Amino acid sequence: MNLGKVLIGAVAAAFAMFIIGALFFATPLRGLGQGNLPNAQAAEVQRTLAANLPNTGTYIIPDGGTQEQTVMYGQGPIATVHYNTDGFAAFDAGSMAAGFVLYLLIALFIAGALWLMERQVRDFPTRAKVVSVLAVAASAYIHLKMPIFYHHGWGHYVYFFVADALTLSAGGLIIARWFLPANRTAPADAPTDV
Repeated sequence: MNLGKVLIGAVAAAFAMFIIGALFFATPLRGLGQGNLPNAQAAEVQRTLAANLPNTGTYIIPDGGTQEQTVMYGQGPIATVHYNTDGFAAFDAGSMAAGFVLYLLIALFIAGALWLMERQVRDFPTRAKVVSVLAVAASAYIHLKMPIFYHHGWGHYVYFFVADALTLSAGGLIIARWFLPANRTAPADAPTDV
């Protein structure tokens, strides 16, 4: 196993993941997964948030932690607000750089996992299946539980699920195809009837 080649593969995978993420979240496609408000309504909601939410954080409104809010929760409407008291650029270069570093770390984990099972999973089609199934499973766990357990709208989370499953799959497939050694022979101790 050429560790240097695997590291280069992780960087290539991170670039691909970054580009796919940009397509999903830095183009008009992102409108498929989120709603928006007209200017006047957005300004009014922003004023209300500033007047009522004290700190950066995630708020469930109403919370359901008191008897009164439990009743309010049952009656609706309910909101989960990811709130930031400070403004920042819509396409912040700092977050883009940090995002790339995150993709690189994820690609390194994928490369490490594929490297650990290299002797058992030697051919690309099998590696592709493993990577794709795990990408779909991880994305489903991360995103689809929110509309199930919190009754959030499905559109936002299905969009994130699709985007992340494709992104993770692409990164893993790049590493599995071009940066791990291809060997189509099974290990000597592997069962042949699988």
